[in-house]
Amino acid sequence: MESYSNRSGNSPVTNYQIEESCITVWFKGSSRSYTYSYSGKAGRMHVETMKVLARSGSGLSAYITRNVKFAYD
Repeated sequence: MESYSNRSGNSPVTNYQIEESCITVWFKGSSRSYTYSYSGKAGRMHVETMKVLARSGSGLSAYITRNVKFAYD
């Protein structure tokens, strides 16, 4: 698990874990994690974009809200 660098300072994302075909995200105030995968509703394109955003520390929460909010496994 990696800490999300949160460059904007106001993201609810706290941590993430990248695996080959999925990304798991943790949010402030939530007792669970959310996994988005190639084989799930999110699909490969969104997962790969989320990986890039997670590593950059910017835009991940906004991307999730706009594109895959309820597409977790």
